[in-house]
Amino acid sequence: MGFFKDAIAVFNKRDLVFIESNKESEDVYSFLFEKEQDLTWQAGQHGLFTITHKKIKNAIRPFTVASASAENVIRLTMRIGDNPSDFKKAMLELKQGMYIKMSGPVGNFYLKDNHPTLMIAGGIGITPFRSILKQIEAEGSGAGKQIHLLYMDSQKSFIFKDELDAIANDISIRVTYLDSREDLHKEIDTFTASNKNNGNYYLAGPKSLVDSLSTYLQNQNVAKKNIKKDAFFGY
Repeated sequence: MGFFKDAIAVFNKRDLVFIESNKESEDVYSFLFEKEQDLTWQAGQHGLFTITHKKIKNAIRPFTVASASAENVIRLTMRIGDNPSDFKKAMLELKQGMYIKMSGPVGNFYLKDNHPTLMIAGGIGITPFRSILKQIEAEGSGAGKQIHLLYMDSQKSFIFKDELDAIANDISIRVTYLDSREDLHKEIDTFTASNKNNGNYYLAGPKSLVDSLSTYLQNQNVAKKNIKKDAFFGY
């Protein structure tokens, strides 16, 4: 059913008017776009975005919507290094009032129940979790949710840290900041020891990290059906 919903959603195309960009860290930028009133998404979903103001190869790319629908703005947050792709160069060239196209939203990377939940973000993989937590905060639905966010960033940049800390205080979730794989595994082991297959596991970040953590969890006898993955590519 999810496949057919996504297939239909891809044909929902609309223009997004650019508002502004913000530099979150040395190589991470957020781009904000106007949100039309009828546009909604499940926090954690992504869209397909198309550059329209110039002709480039590979003009369509998927990105997680880093904002919650309740924020009434569409936020795309991405890492842009020293040698960016044509797509990211085009994003940096956006001026207020210009637009890109969006198809979707699509994907099933969102919370579906109140089971204990371990969220694991690797670097820029924090974006879907920012969306999810901002939506929980806006709805005031944090009571009774058992959520632990593990935010792994070897560079210790931890974008959105102030926001995440404020949300954690408000809705009583746990956020743990990590910079080593060894410490990450220890935190995972603590959660699985208590929850095992009564818990849900959400993994987001570079594909190599997501695949490695999925394998690690399955080796701890966590069922594959309890693991949701959102693997990020460089673009």
